[in-house]
Amino acid sequence: MKPEVKRYTATVAGRTFVFETGKLAPQAGGAVTVQLGDAVIFAAATMSPTAREGIDFLPLSVFYEERMYAGGRIPGSFFRREGRPHTEATLIARLTDRPLRPLFPKGMRNDIQVLMYSLSADDNPIDILAINAASAAVAISNIPWDGPVGAVRIGRVNGEFVVNPTFSELEQSDLDLRVAGTREAILMVECGADEVPEDVMVAALELGYKSIQPLVDAQEKMAAEAGKTKSEPIVTILSDELKQKVFDLVKDPMNALLSKPLSKDEFYGGMDELRDKIIAELTAEDEEITEKDVKNAFGEAEKRIVRERILSEGKRPDGRGPKDVRPIWCEVDVSPRAHGSGIFTRGETQALTLATLGTLRESQELDNLTPHDRKRYMHHYNFPPFCTGEVRPLRGQSRREIGHGALAERALLPVIPPKEDFPYTLRLVSEIMSSNGSSSMASVCGSTLALMDTGVPIKAPVSGVAMGLVTDGERYQILTDIQGSEDHLGDMDFKVAGTEKGITALQMDIKISGLSTELMAEALEQSHQARMHILEKMMETIDKPRPELKPHVPRVTTVTIPVDKIGAIIGPGGKTIRAIQEETGARIDIEEDGTVFIATADGESEAMARQRIEALTETPIVGRIYTGRVVRTTDFGAFVQILPNTDGMVHISQLDSERIEKVEDVARVGDEITVMVTNIDPMGKIRLSRQAVLEGWTAEEALAHDRPRNSGGRNRSGGRSGGNRNSRGGSNRRR
Repeated sequence: MKPEVKRYTATVAGRTFVFETGKLAPQAGGAVTVQLGDAVIFAAATMSPTAREGIDFLPLSVFYEERMYAGGRIPGSFFRREGRPHTEATLIARLTDRPLRPLFPKGMRNDIQVLMYSLSADDNPIDILAINAASAAVAISNIPWDGPVGAVRIGRVNGEFVVNPTFSELEQSDLDLRVAGTREAILMVECGADEVPEDVMVAALELGYKSIQPLVDAQEKMAAEAGKTKSEPIVTILSDELKQKVFDLVKDPMNALLSKPLSKDEFYGGMDELRDKIIAELTAEDEEITEKDVKNAFGEAEKRIVRERILSEGKRPDGRGPKDVRPIWCEVDVSPRAHGSGIFTRGETQALTLATLGTLRESQELDNLTPHDRKRYMHHYNFPPFCTGEVRPLRGQSRREIGHGALAERALLPVIPPKEDFPYTLRLVSEIMSSNGSSSMASVCGSTLALMDTGVPIKAPVSGVAMGLVTDGERYQILTDIQGSEDHLGDMDFKVAGTEKGITALQMDIKISGLSTELMAEALEQSHQARMHILEKMMETIDKPRPELKPHVPRVTTVTIPVDKIGAIIGPGGKTIRAIQEETGARIDIEEDGTVFIATADGESEAMARQRIEALTETPIVGRIYTGRVVRTTDFGAFVQILPNTDGMVHISQLDSERIEKVEDVARVGDEITVMVTNIDPMGKIRLSRQAVLEGWTAEEALAHDRPRNSGGRNRSGGRSGGNRNSRGGSNRRR
């Protein structure tokens, strides 16, 4: 029997979201589809019945798997099926995970899995649907959770905000802000922007928060009417007695340790030494107390003491005040052969970024459900184990590395020159050499240095900083340039990147139930001051792009040709363009609009390739002089190739200033002769004159003399000498 399907709707800015459950995946904990326009996404959430032992984190896994059938396409891979998630799918999964995670019960250790598939795709971005679908699936399931969560996207076109813009509208937008939150507050922010001022960003955040409310309403109604009874969470709870006992033992020695500025090694080393001492003391004193319980109690005591010092005294573990930025030093031109390089070091965090420029042919091909098929600017981020003093297996890029690379890419994209002005593919790689907080923002700064060192004419330099928050509900302290311990023990990780003019990227994750827009506005203002300080330090090393590209960068010249001449350059089966590249050493890329990009290592190769292309695409002009090769002779004249694939006829009467008896007296096959174009008829047949060159005629004189003068004893008006009557005479032949 067909199941009962339940539908719920939410109208946001005049557009309707449709939530549906009951049709698909009946054995999942919760399963829904969410539709906007013709875009549909499916989400299922399921929880294991038992808790996982021996772990100290929530085992939540969120996956988004893009299905190409959703867009009516067959995957472009060799196997013609979807493989491992590509970058876009990984970013959507991360984006969905971030607002869900803080709302699960603290101490919960059941495995939770959220899976999402795209079922239909149109001009609506799928990521916002994914967050809402995942939230609805968890909300109606038996999984304990403090949701639901609503999510919207805010764009800005011609100065006006647009809620949930389509891909087409995003092309015209200077803002791409994604906001997720509960009824009470914002939980997650992800943003790319084209130098948007802080006050505009705050207004967009406020609009985003208001716009998610109808989505929360629909999900609450759905959970109440179609949801399952929530299971009792299985949580790991420490006894209050043990927590207080550990706190009393560590309070004084920990405060003494924190009373002096600490490096990362000193902080963690001192904490580990104190923890091991307490573990040994308490486990020896009472056999029922386990090492694991003492470790957990010590962690809570550490968090409590560090946070209280920040809230009551404004003192951070390394001795800084709330608004202080760690010491900075920078360097460029680190690699002799890389096209550009920069080191950015802030405290114990260091990023080495290297830039490579290539031809447009080397841009990345995309095979996904977005309307974009190529990408010419790429930023990759690597986080090796040695950067934190650890040893672990290398298993390719993690989801975190992909996410941090995308954030840095988003931060710099608005200042990258368009391909019309700078016809290169750009790849930046940030190698994190040392990490103690905000390595993604260090990679933004290092990338700016590398681009300017290369000589890329960026619109403006970009700097970035990570902000933190510590609050007890009544008091709060916003922290500038957080380090690793403050990220771990604090309530917020708020990354902001931008130019002097405005914000280019924003990312926020919080561990508490939400954040007000007023607090976010204050954090943005404090981050602006820090970004300007960091930018000033960067400018002391290099204050603008180098006037010339570095020596090892390929030079790219742009030539524009008529669209109908593209085939002449490519040739049959690509034969012509391959020959030009082999003979000149140049790399040639041709756009559909007739733009030709010539990439070479030296000026001589560029000149040769350009001349060949211009010759292949040149159109003969009456009055212009050409040196060509005789390709055929007849009794009435000679056929001369004046341009590649273009021949014209020199009548016997125009071969010399004097009367000649035979064509071969002046022009034999294979000879080079210089001629002037005297006429091009409507059929494209070209008439040439050598006499015009010998006697120095002007173009007007050549036109006036464009008639047979010496027929070599034949009829001037026709017969065998009538070049215009011969079907092959004066033709623009393709050879």
